[in-house]
Amino acid sequence: MKVVGFAGYSGSGKTTLVEQVIPALKKRGLRVSIVKHAHHNFDIDKPGKDTWRHREAGAFEVVAASNTRLALMREFEKPSELSVHHLIAELYTGVDWVLVEGFKSSDLLKIEVWRAPTADYAPLPVRYPDDAFIVAIATNAPQSLPLPTLLPVLDLNDPDSLAEYLVQNGHRFDYNADNYQF
Repeated sequence: MKVVGFAGYSGSGKTTLVEQVIPALKKRGLRVSIVKHAHHNFDIDKPGKDTWRHREAGAFEVVAASNTRLALMREFEKPSELSVHHLIAELYTGVDWVLVEGFKSSDLLKIEVWRAPTADYAPLPVRYPDDAFIVAIATNAPQSLPLPTLLPVLDLNDPDSLAEYLVQNGHRFDYNADNYQF
């Protein structure tokens, strides 16, 4: 399994880029999983449905499966902050690529997503000078990067070439859970 993070400020285009990279990798015959950091309460269940009722009754975990989908919901007794490595450990091991959105301070290799300022998007600092885990930058304006870099600069609006960059450099993104502490 290969793992790469996508890090950047809110509104920089991380979700849109990841959403576009998924089919670009899939068309190369690769299986893709996603790990996404959520900063707040979220729910994938609907009130009144059986799985919701089971969780409301106090189940620690509820697994629901059909012949096309599986969902696992786990309720923590107290707030718990899981590392990205805990979440990767939950994934199916037969996946080719794991794209991680968020976890910008993690020790995973990452692509920084940076968007040039516009009238409705304020200028934001870059992370690549201070984060040794950033291995490339995806931007819509390479000429506007606030600091020079020797890192590869990728076109934020060309997810196919970004997918090609990942495939060509796949050996750099090999994930070995033994290298990380949970």
